[in-house]
Amino acid sequence: MLWTFALGLWGLSRQGSVWRDEAATWQVAQRSTAEIWHMLGNVDVVHGCYYLLMHALFECFGPCTPTLRLPSVLAMGVAAACVAVMGHRLGGMWVGSAGGMAFGLLPAVQFYLQEGRPYALVAAGAGMSTLLLVTVLQQPVRRLHWAAYGGTVMMIGLLNWLSLLILPAHLATLFWARARRRVWAGWTAASAAATAGVLPLVLFSRGQAAQVSWIPPLTWHMMIGPVVLLAIGGVGALVDRPQVGRLSTATVGLPLLVVPQFALIGLSLFQPLFLDRYILFSLLGLALMIGSAVGSGIRAVRPRHPKAAKWILPAVVTLAMAALLPQSLAKRSPMSRVDDVVSVASEVRRMKESGNAVLFVPSARRDTRSVSPEAFTGLRDIALMESPEKSGTLKGVEADPERIRAAMLTQRRILLVTDASRVAKPVSAERDRAKISVLRKHFRRVADQQVRGRRVTVYERLVQAR
Repeated sequence: MLWTFALGLWGLSRQGSVWRDEAATWQVAQRSTAEIWHMLGNVDVVHGCYYLLMHALFECFGPCTPTLRLPSVLAMGVAAACVAVMGHRLGGMWVGSAGGMAFGLLPAVQFYLQEGRPYALVAAGAGMSTLLLVTVLQQPVRRLHWAAYGGTVMMIGLLNWLSLLILPAHLATLFWARARRRVWAGWTAASAAATAGVLPLVLFSRGQAAQVSWIPPLTWHMMIGPVVLLAIGGVGALVDRPQVGRLSTATVGLPLLVVPQFALIGLSLFQPLFLDRYILFSLLGLALMIGSAVGSGIRAVRPRHPKAAKWILPAVVTLAMAALLPQSLAKRSPMSRVDDVVSVASEVRRMKESGNAVLFVPSARRDTRSVSPEAFTGLRDIALMESPEKSGTLKGVEADPERIRAAMLTQRRILLVTDASRVAKPVSAERDRAKISVLRKHFRRVADQQVRGRRVTVYERLVQAR
């Protein structure tokens, strides 16, 4: 746990950068509770519980990158501790230590370890629920355990309902371990109660399915990552030599790794949903299998070389840290994300003149203004008809193309905030096409600056010949 905390605190601010996904958390967390509820009726209801949590934290500690990201650091530390405890119980001290430390080093974990989004919290809840399952399989069953299990699963389901894919993984563990009838009865009741608690969110969020319409359909090259993970997990399972009816690291870890991957792939055949962050919690299973492999190596060496065996884990961790160091450094750089809404705000502050107009293409790039409103003081957002807060949206409501065109033609100088060339997508919305068309026909570009995935361009009105 402390090891993962240290990895999370290392370069936590990423030089003060905040990227577009975190910007959504930042701007919503600063709204009032009533404004958040209003927004959830229109958009992003799947993250509603997380936004309310972050709103409370921003109220207590103020909006800053530590407040934004420390919950994820703490949550990943808890997840690593759960891996360590499960590994210790199922395979011994070395398996637990190796698995817990491996979890913090996994590249995907290092990425979301410092992310102001709910995925680390889901991983922590998944770790706690799996640990509770291991507890009831090893000890006399108590109702308190099942109440805690059901409550934890419901909690992570409310943070992201796709995390309910942990239930079929636990189901596979129960089958493999040949759980007792009382365990089956308790698990069925707890999982049903948790699912029932999350079901209203699932049904309501279906009305906001357009939010995930940008996720690409499943392709073969998207399977490379899961195949690699499953291969590593398979090696750990072979070393563990699991048996039907015996609880082991493979009995718990392999279903936790494999089942959510295949389940999400199956769902993505009907609606594209395959994103690794939705099943980040499955890496708990991968860490357990890595711990099993390292622990087996130590047990094999110990009889002949007891002193050398003690140095295997430190050596493995050192080698892994050295091998992953370039990637670890890259993930703590502002360039590790597709953009940075803060740095471009600094450019707006430098390039603006009082009374200028500002436009955003696409309108979602208005998140820069939501995160850094002081940088836009004195600028008029001429396309905006209703603010994000009043409209209950993330990007506000813009006027129709004709009104935007008419407003632009009354301006002398306009700042355009958009994506940098390397990440920009073709303009598709009618309003955005109108903005670009007017700028090209009636304005000339006088300044242009691209920084960390965002771009701000200054346009001045062409002098009309008489």
